[in-house]
Formats: sequence, C-alpha cells, structure tokens
Amino acid sequence: MATLVPSYPNAKDPTSPLKITPLTGRIGAIIDNVLLSGDLDPETVQAIDAAVVKHKVVFFRGQNHLTNEDQEEFGALFGDPVAHPTVPVAQDSRYLLELDSKEGYAASSWHTDVTFVDAYPKGSILRAITIPEAGGDTLWANTETAYETLPEPLRQLANTLRAVHSNDYDYAAVFSASQESEKQRIEKHRNVFVSTLYETEHPLVRVHPVSGQRSLVLGHFFKRFVGLTQTESQRLFQIFQDHITRPENVVRWRWQPGDVAFWDNRSTQHRAVADFGLQRRTLRRVTIQGDVPTGIDGKASKTFRKEKLPSPQNA
Repeated sequence: MATLVPSYPNAKDPTSPLKITPLTGRIGAIIDNVLLSGDLDPETVQAIDAAVVKHKVVFFRGQNHLTNEDQEEFGALFGDPVAHPTVPVAQDSRYLLELDSKEGYAASSWHTDVTFVDAYPKGSILRAITIPEAGGDTLWANTETAYETLPEPLRQLANTLRAVHSNDYDYAAVFSASQESEKQRIEKHRNVFVSTLYETEHPLVRVHPVSGQRSLVLGHFFKRFVGLTQTESQRLFQIFQDHITRPENVVRWRWQPGDVAFWDNRSTQHRAVADFGLQRRTLRRVTIQGDVPTGIDGKASKTFRKEKLPSPQNA
C-alpha cells in the first residue's frame, strides 16, 4: 500500500543535519551552508539525497565555483551520471547537457526528463551560468501530490492506464516559433533530438523506489494511452496534466548565476518560462541514471521501439 501524502508534505525534516527552508506547502526547498563538490562527506550526501526525495526539488545559491567537471563529480555522488540518449554533450564534458537559449527559445512545456526511454533519470542537477536580467524562471510540479489529490474515480482510472511516450513530439508547439528562421532552427533541433526514435510504455501511476509514494507519469513526451484512440487519449491527458500543474503543486524559481537545482525526476515535472526576449540564458545539466518504473500492479515499463533514423541529407 502507498503511504498517504501528509497534509503538509513539504515540512522540514527535523532530523536532517542540513539547513533547509521549504518554499511552498507541497514542493521545493532551499539548502544553505553547503558548498557543492565531488568531495562531500557521506553524511551530507545522504542528507541531500533524502531532501531531494522529500522536497522534490532543492536549490543551492552561490555555487559559482563549480566547473563542468565539479558538477559531474557532484552528480556521481548520487548515482551514475548519464549523457542524453540523442543530444551531444557540452564541449569539454563527459555527461553535461548545455541548455543555451536566446531570443525566447526554450523548452517551455511541462515534462519529466527523458520519459521516452524505460529507465529515465532518477534525478537532474541544473547549474545556472548566464541568466537574463528578467525572466527565464523555471517551474517544478509535484506529481505525487497531484496523484493523491485526484478525485477517487479519477485515481482509480489512473491506476489502470498505461501510456506511450516518445521523443517524436510537437516541437513547434513547445518552442512556439513564428519566424521562418526560428522554424528552421526548430527543425534542426528536432533532427538531432530524434536521431534515434524511441517509444516506451509506462504505467500512468508509478511507485517511487525509495518512498513508496505513487505519482503520475505524463508530460510533453506523452503520445497516447494504450487501448484508447488519439482523441480519447488527449482528453484524458489534459485532465490528469491539469491536476499536476495546479498552482498548489508548483514552485517557481528565479535564477541567479551560480544557482544549482537538484530535482527528483521520478516525482516531478518542470518547464522553462520563455519570457526573456532577446536575453541570453545558459544552464548546464547532469542527469543521473534511473531505474525502470513499475506500476501498482508490479508491471514494469518497457521500450518497444528504438530505431536509428537516417540523417536528413541521406534520407
């Protein structure tokens, strides 16, 4: 049986040795007085890991000393860092994904990272390099409280559904470009992102391997529910997705250079806010290898399509 989410799920854990300040009633906390590196002592690593599971996303200010290598070594304290399955890593790094955006070009759509594969990341660590003077915030949503606060009929329905996720999705809708040059850039991005096409079936409700909590697995990589038409799937998707992104489940972070966000990718969704006009916004992300999710019936996720696609010039 899943443990019920308490009425104040984001309360500070009095047993933690860390200085933690919750940001909302359901998600997000700041951790102070920790200088991140690959040399943290085991007690601190364990406490941070526990805080990520509990608060879903934690933030560290003033980590300007971190290099690419430092960020990768910090991530390795929590599991095996993994490169993105299709997008090349940042220059001078082994695993880092660079999110370098300008002119409002950002992935402004709710998603959980890389759910188009079966063992998608357990967590992601995002470091702010260049931040707009205004705009460019990131939002995170708690998919566990979203599940727990569903009306009972919807929760029972969710328990029975399985969903197909794919990296072949509507890029134009996510990046919202109108000019022809932007459309060309989106197409170029899509060709890289879908250089290998994945389709994976997940339970809509997964069980967290640490906490035992149940959460909803959705976001913009969703394609359809198994056994339902596309129209039926999209109507149901919107109902469940709207519950995930209710304001009560969301925290918004205003970035400063040197900030680090560390989130549990098994129990959250996130999105960038593409409101920064012509300003530059650069962040770098390390992701940590996850497990294959299981539903409440014990049935695991499975990737049923992995196909290398020809490059556009050879198509």
